[in-house]
Amino acid sequence: MAKKIFRIALGIEYEGTAYKGFQKQKSTKKTVQGLLDSALSKVANQQILTACSGRTDAGVHAYCQTIHFDTTSLREVKSWINGGNALLPKDIRILWAKRVSSDFHSRFSALSRTYRYIIRNSELPSALDRNKKLWVREKLDLRNMRRASSYLIGEKDFSSFRSSSCQSKSPNRNIRSINIKKKGDLLFIDISANAFLLNMVRIITGTLLETGLKKIPPKRVKEILDAKDRTLAGKTASPNGLYFVGAEYLKKYEVPNISNSVI
Repeated sequence: MAKKIFRIALGIEYEGTAYKGFQKQKSTKKTVQGLLDSALSKVANQQILTACSGRTDAGVHAYCQTIHFDTTSLREVKSWINGGNALLPKDIRILWAKRVSSDFHSRFSALSRTYRYIIRNSELPSALDRNKKLWVREKLDLRNMRRASSYLIGEKDFSSFRSSSCQSKSPNRNIRSINIKKKGDLLFIDISANAFLLNMVRIITGTLLETGLKKIPPKRVKEILDAKDRTLAGKTASPNGLYFVGAEYLKKYEVPNISNSVI
């Protein structure tokens, strides 16, 4: 008789400074997924292969990365959390665990994903947060940045805002919102979309910063978008200060969505 297969979803928080990104790679063991698979395999006493809601670049952090995996090992929810955390480095934490239906998929069931850039806009950089915030010394014009961001909302061809090594078959994505707000010397840029292309958030942010620094006018962003030419957009912003906030799912899955406390 075949063993019953359980599908487990987990919420993962991590600081990406020490890692080569989320996705497992043959060339290095320093990936978030590689360490997760190893830890969870020991808890399950069988090989575990995870899938995620959104792959992050080297140096990018996550408030709540949703993953899932299949296993025939029956474990209590707390065992996945406590057992996994005991085997993971301290910069990777399992926040929650939940048994889900077999039709749930952390990537393909996601309705949207949200990223956040935290920018320190001050005369001097921070010694403590140098890997957790993007430092910009010059004063930024938020009005210009907000005006420029409005041209990116909706279903569009984002060829100008994706890495030349992006392997996605389609350059089309639907940006649902871009919110830019400031608190003290910290600037927050939140971008939500159905999905993202390789380096898309970092290139968009690099371009918006050029409008904030008044190097290009806001309307230039629409021209860059329409040209479908990566060479016209701004530089790819550093991963310092970039966070994967989380993904949104249908209520029927009863999976924790993006936390309002984060947004």
